Amino acid sequence: MADSDATPSARQAELLEAAYRYVLAHGLAEMSLRPLAAAIGTSPRVLLYLFGSKENLVRALLARARTEELAVLAAVDMPTTDPPADHLPRVAAALWAWLSAPARRALLTLWLEGYVRSLVEPSGPWAEFARETVADWLAVLAAAQPAGIRDTDAGRAERTRVLAILRGALIDLLATGADDRVGAAVRREFGEPAVAKARIEHTGPPANG
Repeated sequence: MADSDATPSARQAELLEAAYRYVLAHGLAEMSLRPLAAAIGTSPRVLLYLFGSKENLVRALLARARTEELAVLAAVDMPTTDPPADHLPRVAAALWAWLSAPARRALLTLWLEGYVRSLVEPSGPWAEFARETVADWLAVLAAAQPAGIRDTDAGRAERTRVLAILRGALIDLLATGADDRVGAAVRREFGEPAVAKARIEHTGPPANG
Protein backbone atom coordinates (compact mmCIF):
# COMPACT_ATOMS: atom_id res chain seq x y z
CA MET A 1 0.00 0.00 0.00
CA ALA A 2 1.30 3.47 -0.87
CA ASP A 3 2.21 5.91 1.85
CA SER A 4 -0.37 8.24 0.31
CA ASP A 5 -3.10 6.06 1.81
CA ALA A 6 -2.06 7.12 5.31
CA THR A 7 -0.55 10.20 6.87
CA PRO A 8 2.06 11.52 4.40
CA SER A 9 5.64 10.78 5.37
CA ALA A 10 8.23 13.53 5.52
CA ARG A 11 9.81 12.20 2.33
CA GLN A 12 6.47 12.09 0.55
CA ALA A 13 5.69 15.66 1.58
CA GLU A 14 9.17 16.79 0.47
CA LEU A 15 8.82 15.16 -2.94
CA LEU A 16 5.30 16.49 -3.40
CA GLU A 17 6.57 20.05 -2.89
CA ALA A 18 9.43 19.44 -5.32
CA ALA A 19 7.04 17.93 -7.86
CA TYR A 20 4.69 20.88 -7.40
CA ARG A 21 7.49 23.32 -8.23
CA TYR A 22 8.29 21.18 -11.28
CA VAL A 23 4.73 21.19 -12.67
CA LEU A 24 4.43 24.93 -12.07
CA ALA A 25 7.34 25.32 -14.45
CA HIS A 26 6.57 22.53 -16.91
CA GLY A 27 2.85 21.84 -16.74
CA LEU A 28 0.92 18.82 -15.59
CA ALA A 29 -0.94 17.41 -18.58
CA GLU A 30 2.04 15.72 -20.24
CA MET A 31 3.95 14.99 -17.05
CA SER A 32 6.14 11.89 -17.30
CA LEU A 33 7.54 10.21 -14.21
CA ARG A 34 11.05 9.70 -15.51
CA PRO A 35 11.96 13.35 -16.27
CA LEU A 36 10.05 14.49 -13.19
CA ALA A 37 11.97 12.09 -10.96
CA ALA A 38 15.30 13.11 -12.48
CA ALA A 39 14.52 16.78 -11.95
CA ILE A 40 13.59 16.42 -8.28
CA GLY A 41 16.35 13.99 -7.29
CA THR A 42 14.50 10.69 -6.97
CA SER A 43 13.39 7.78 -9.16
CA PRO A 44 10.10 6.73 -10.77
CA ARG A 45 10.13 3.66 -8.53
CA VAL A 46 10.24 5.79 -5.37
CA LEU A 47 7.43 8.01 -6.65
CA LEU A 48 5.27 4.99 -7.40
CA TYR A 49 6.02 3.53 -3.98
CA LEU A 50 5.12 6.74 -2.18
CA PHE A 51 2.06 7.71 -4.21
CA GLY A 52 0.85 4.34 -5.50
CA SER A 53 0.42 5.41 -9.14
CA LYS A 54 0.95 8.33 -11.47
CA GLU A 55 -2.78 9.09 -11.20
CA ASN A 56 -2.49 9.37 -7.42
CA LEU A 57 0.45 11.72 -7.81
CA VAL A 58 -1.59 13.89 -10.18
CA ARG A 59 -4.42 13.97 -7.62
CA ALA A 60 -1.95 14.97 -4.91
CA LEU A 61 -0.55 17.77 -7.07
CA LEU A 62 -4.03 19.09 -7.86
CA ALA A 63 -4.89 18.94 -4.17
CA ARG A 64 -1.69 20.90 -3.47
CA ALA A 65 -2.73 23.55 -6.00
CA ARG A 66 -6.19 23.76 -4.43
CA THR A 67 -4.63 24.14 -0.99
CA GLU A 68 -2.75 27.17 -2.23
CA GLU A 69 -5.90 28.53 -3.84
CA LEU A 70 -7.82 28.19 -0.57
CA ALA A 71 -5.01 29.90 1.34
CA VAL A 72 -5.19 32.82 -1.08
CA LEU A 73 -8.96 33.10 -0.68
CA ALA A 74 -8.71 32.87 3.10
CA ALA A 75 -6.21 35.75 3.12
CA VAL A 76 -8.76 38.17 1.67
CA ASP A 77 -10.03 40.41 4.46
CA MET A 78 -13.79 40.77 4.52
CA PRO A 79 -14.57 44.40 5.36
CA THR A 80 -17.29 44.90 7.95
CA THR A 81 -19.71 47.77 8.29
CA ASP A 82 -22.82 48.45 10.33
CA PRO A 83 -25.24 48.07 8.71
CA PRO A 84 -23.65 45.38 6.51
CA ALA A 85 -22.74 46.58 3.03
CA ASP A 86 -22.15 44.77 -0.23
CA HIS A 87 -18.36 44.43 -0.51
CA LEU A 88 -18.41 42.17 -3.57
CA PRO A 89 -16.80 44.71 -5.96
CA ARG A 90 -14.10 45.57 -3.41
CA VAL A 91 -13.25 41.91 -2.80
CA ALA A 92 -13.26 41.19 -6.55
CA ALA A 93 -10.81 44.07 -7.10
CA ALA A 94 -8.52 42.71 -4.38
CA LEU A 95 -8.61 39.22 -5.84
CA TRP A 96 -7.76 40.54 -9.28
CA ALA A 97 -4.81 42.52 -7.94
CA TRP A 98 -3.39 39.29 -6.51
CA LEU A 99 -4.23 37.09 -9.48
CA SER A 100 -2.88 39.43 -12.14
CA ALA A 101 0.59 39.79 -10.60
CA PRO A 102 3.22 38.39 -13.01
CA ALA A 103 4.58 36.05 -10.31
CA ARG A 104 1.27 34.13 -10.32
CA ARG A 105 1.21 33.21 -14.03
CA ALA A 106 2.61 29.71 -13.63
CA LEU A 107 0.24 28.97 -10.76
CA LEU A 108 -2.77 30.27 -12.68
CA THR A 109 -1.78 28.28 -15.75
CA LEU A 110 -1.70 25.16 -13.59
CA TRP A 111 -5.13 25.95 -12.15
CA LEU A 112 -6.56 26.49 -15.64
CA GLU A 113 -4.96 23.29 -16.90
CA GLY A 114 -6.53 21.28 -14.09
CA TYR A 115 -9.86 23.05 -14.61
CA VAL A 116 -10.04 22.22 -18.31
CA ARG A 117 -8.79 18.66 -17.96
CA SER A 118 -11.41 17.92 -15.32
CA LEU A 119 -14.06 18.85 -17.89
CA VAL A 120 -12.72 16.72 -20.74
CA GLU A 121 -11.56 13.79 -18.56
CA PRO A 122 -14.21 13.67 -15.81
CA SER A 123 -13.32 10.13 -14.78
CA GLY A 124 -9.57 10.74 -14.52
CA PRO A 125 -7.43 12.07 -11.66
CA TRP A 126 -8.66 15.56 -12.55
CA ALA A 127 -12.25 14.67 -11.58
CA GLU A 128 -14.19 17.38 -9.72
CA PHE A 129 -11.31 19.88 -9.79
CA ALA A 130 -13.31 22.44 -11.80
CA ARG A 131 -16.46 21.98 -9.72
CA GLU A 132 -14.53 22.31 -6.45
CA THR A 133 -12.69 25.39 -7.69
CA VAL A 134 -15.94 27.09 -8.69
CA ALA A 135 -17.44 26.27 -5.29
CA ASP A 136 -14.37 27.68 -3.51
CA TRP A 137 -14.57 31.00 -5.35
CA LEU A 138 -18.33 31.35 -5.02
CA ALA A 139 -18.04 30.79 -1.27
CA VAL A 140 -15.57 33.65 -0.75
CA LEU A 141 -17.61 35.93 -3.00
CA ALA A 142 -20.77 35.03 -1.08
CA ALA A 143 -19.06 36.05 2.15
CA ALA A 144 -18.58 39.53 0.69
CA GLN A 145 -22.35 39.98 0.32
CA PRO A 146 -24.79 41.03 3.07
CA ALA A 147 -26.68 38.08 4.55
CA GLY A 148 -29.96 39.48 3.30
CA ILE A 149 -28.72 39.34 -0.30
CA ARG A 150 -26.48 36.30 -0.17
CA ASP A 151 -29.17 33.61 -0.33
CA THR A 152 -31.43 35.27 -2.88
CA ASP A 153 -31.55 34.50 -6.59
CA ALA A 154 -30.21 37.99 -7.25
CA GLY A 155 -27.31 37.45 -4.85
CA ARG A 156 -26.35 34.12 -6.40
CA ALA A 157 -26.59 35.59 -9.89
CA GLU A 158 -24.42 38.58 -8.97
CA ARG A 159 -21.55 36.54 -7.50
CA THR A 160 -21.76 34.19 -10.48
CA ARG A 161 -21.43 37.21 -12.77
CA VAL A 162 -18.39 38.44 -10.82
CA LEU A 163 -16.76 35.01 -10.98
CA ALA A 164 -17.40 34.83 -14.73
CA ILE A 165 -15.72 38.21 -15.23
CA LEU A 166 -12.67 37.21 -13.19
CA ARG A 167 -12.33 33.82 -14.92
CA GLY A 168 -12.72 35.34 -18.38
CA ALA A 169 -10.21 38.07 -17.61
CA LEU A 170 -7.71 35.50 -16.33
CA ILE A 171 -8.00 33.39 -19.47
CA ASP A 172 -7.51 36.52 -21.60
CA LEU A 173 -4.49 37.58 -19.53
CA LEU A 174 -2.88 34.14 -19.71
CA ALA A 175 -3.50 33.94 -23.46
CA THR A 176 -2.31 37.41 -24.42
CA GLY A 177 -0.24 38.82 -21.56
CA ALA A 178 -2.10 42.12 -22.12
CA ASP A 179 -1.88 43.34 -18.52
CA ASP A 180 -2.85 46.94 -19.24
CA ARG A 181 -5.85 46.17 -21.44
CA VAL A 182 -7.29 43.38 -19.29
CA GLY A 183 -6.51 45.16 -16.02
CA ALA A 184 -8.22 48.33 -17.22
CA ALA A 185 -11.35 46.35 -18.06
CA VAL A 186 -11.44 44.70 -14.63
CA ARG A 187 -10.82 47.97 -12.80
CA ARG A 188 -13.58 49.61 -14.82
CA GLU A 189 -15.92 46.93 -13.51
CA PHE A 190 -14.78 46.68 -9.87
CA GLY A 191 -12.67 49.75 -9.18
CA GLU A 192 -9.18 50.01 -7.73
CA PRO A 193 -8.19 47.52 -4.98
CA ALA A 194 -7.91 48.86 -1.45
CA VAL A 195 -4.32 49.34 -0.24
CA ALA A 196 -4.89 46.86 2.59
CA LYS A 197 -5.29 44.06 0.11
CA ALA A 198 -1.65 44.32 -0.94
CA ARG A 199 -0.67 42.00 1.88
CA ILE A 200 -2.23 38.96 0.18
CA GLU A 201 0.84 36.96 -0.62
CA HIS A 202 1.83 33.81 -2.45
CA THR A 203 1.79 30.99 0.10
CA GLY A 204 3.52 28.17 -1.71
CA PRO A 205 6.74 27.59 -3.64
CA PRO A 206 7.76 30.28 -6.10
CA ALA A 207 5.33 30.31 -9.01
CA ASN A 208 8.07 31.11 -11.48
CA GLY A 209 9.55 27.80 -10.96
